[in-house]
Amino acid sequence: MGYKRLICDKDKQNHIAIVTMNRPNSANSFDFLLMEEIDYVFRDDLEQDDDIRAIVLTGAGKYFSAGVDLSMFVDKTAQVEKEEMDKGVASSRVGEQTEEVPWGKGTVVGAVAFMQTMRKPIIAAVNGPAAGMGVSFALACDIRIASDRAKFAMMFVKRGLAPDTAGSFTLPRIVGFSKAKELLLTGETIDAAEAYRIGLVSKVVPHDELMAAARELACKIGALPPMAVALNKLALHKSMAQTDIIAQMMVEIECQDKLLATEDFKEAATAFMEKRPPVFKGR
Repeated sequence: MGYKRLICDKDKQNHIAIVTMNRPNSANSFDFLLMEEIDYVFRDDLEQDDDIRAIVLTGAGKYFSAGVDLSMFVDKTAQVEKEEMDKGVASSRVGEQTEEVPWGKGTVVGAVAFMQTMRKPIIAAVNGPAAGMGVSFALACDIRIASDRAKFAMMFVKRGLAPDTAGSFTLPRIVGFSKAKELLLTGETIDAAEAYRIGLVSKVVPHDELMAAARELACKIGALPPMAVALNKLALHKSMAQTDIIAQMMVEIECQDKLLATEDFKEAATAFMEKRPPVFKGR
C-alpha cells in the first residue's frame, strides 16, 4: 500500500519501525484516509513483518494529532463522498465481522482495537499537542514518551461530543477513575509535566531528544525475544479484565508453557550460563 497520510520507516537491522502521521498542515488530524491507513499499517503491514518487533508512533511537524478532522463534517468544500464517510468513526463497517473482515477493519476504531492485541509493542512519541482522538490514540499505545512541548486535552465535551476510540476505556485504567473524570468532564488541557505526574506518560524529555529516546526504547525492546514480548503484553492486557488471581495465573502458565518450548528461551538460558549476551532469532 502506498501511504498518502503517513510515513512508515523500517529499520530491520534493529527490528523497529517509525510510523509518522503526516498531515502537518492539518495538525495531523484524522481524515478518513488517515484512519484507514493507520489501521492498515499496523494490521496488514507491520504485524505481518517478522523483521519488525517494536514500533514508534509520532506526528510530523508541531503536533502529535489534533484528533478528528472536523472540517469533514462541516466544510462542504471538503466533498467527502458517502463511501468515504462509511469508513469513518460511526461506520457500518465497524459492526461488520467475518473471518475475512475483522471487526472495524479499515477504520480508526478497528485500529485501536487491533493495537491492543497485536504482538508488537507501540511506543507513542508525543512530539506536541494531542487533542481528542489524538490523546485516545496515544492512550491506545503500550508506552508513551512526551516531548516537553507536548500537551494533552480530552476536549470532546467542549466540542459537544463523547469520547471515542476507546478513550473512556483506556484513560481511567491509566490515570485512575477520578482523574479521568476530571479530564473528560472539563476538557481542560494539561502539559507534559502534569501528564507525567498522573502517569499518562512514562517519561518527559527535551523536545530535541524525543525521537532518540523513543528509538532507544524501541531498539531495546526489538533486541528481546519477540514471542516473550508478545506474551508479556498479552498477559498484562488479560489481567485488566480478571477478577480472579487463579484465572490470571492460568494465563501466565499458558504463556510460560509456550515460551519454554522456544529456541529463544534455550538461547537465553545458554547465554546466561556462558556469561555472554544472547542472540534472539524470534523462534
